[in-house]
Amino acid sequence: MPVPAISVAMSVYNAERFLADAIDSVLGQSFADFEFLIVDDGSTDGSADIICAYAGRDARIRPVIRENRGLIASLNELLERAQAPLFARMDADDVCLPERFGAQHTFLEAHPDYGVVGTWTLDIDEAGKPYRLHGRDHPVDHASFLEAIEKDQPLICHPAAMMRRDVVRSVGGYHAAFRHCEDYDLWLRLASVTRLGNIPERLVRYRHYDEQVSSRHITEQQIGAAIAKTAYRERSAGRPDPTATLAQLPSLDTLDALFGREGTAREVRRQVAPNLLYSRKAMAEDGFALLCQYVREGGRTPGLWRAAARLAAFGMPRKAAHLAALLALG
Repeated sequence: MPVPAISVAMSVYNAERFLADAIDSVLGQSFADFEFLIVDDGSTDGSADIICAYAGRDARIRPVIRENRGLIASLNELLERAQAPLFARMDADDVCLPERFGAQHTFLEAHPDYGVVGTWTLDIDEAGKPYRLHGRDHPVDHASFLEAIEKDQPLICHPAAMMRRDVVRSVGGYHAAFRHCEDYDLWLRLASVTRLGNIPERLVRYRHYDEQVSSRHITEQQIGAAIAKTAYRERSAGRPDPTATLAQLPSLDTLDALFGREGTAREVRRQVAPNLLYSRKAMAEDGFALLCQYVREGGRTPGLWRAAARLAAFGMPRKAAHLAALLALG
């Protein structure tokens, strides 16, 4: 069989609710020269049956049905199984517009200095209706991408990304330590070896719902992203990256020793705490302890008193009183 132009990579875990729409949107692309690799990562719902049914109807689909190993292991497996020079990510709960692959392939053919290109997204809710966000669109060119890193703005939507496979493999693929923010860490590592940007067209419908990873694991995700940013600064300064060989990230209390610099853990808390204030799940779990430590260290950000009021509204009066007492002491 000839080598396809694009390898499309999708990891699936208990995604039967949205999976058929996601697969249909890939198979309906106007640019049809691709293989479609789908790993079912040990789903316990009907996802594997859906994948196998589609594979029986379209020879471009290469299914892998196996036990659960986690998303990062699945992504690296997909990276190794891929045959094409271009590696396109897709998630099982999102939808591609028909022109997506063609636009990204054309861009990368015309810009050999770019190793990754994403697209802008149209945000939708679990019912497929518009989901309003007030953040910035993703940066279009590499200069804007570097500025977005410094301003903690969105970089590239992972399921909207198309990458040169050899470039991604040259930096070691996805790093296991950065669970739930593996894409952000990858973009930061790639920024030193290639250019990254986005096509300013809304070619992916990105779904928001309570069960998605960014909602269920917000504290771990935010901590990992802050550590990835710290590692990025180490590399940019010409210093060794102490996270490069880690299988998992250490506790916050050990970060000063890991990076060899006092105040690293405090800086990570400073970056993370404001991003947890509106998350009920984070405040109900370990995010609250991080927020309290941030306040004890003198951290102040707009909305802390309102966060105490929200804790009371969330049915956590003791935590609300504790945070208010800490703020009053300051």
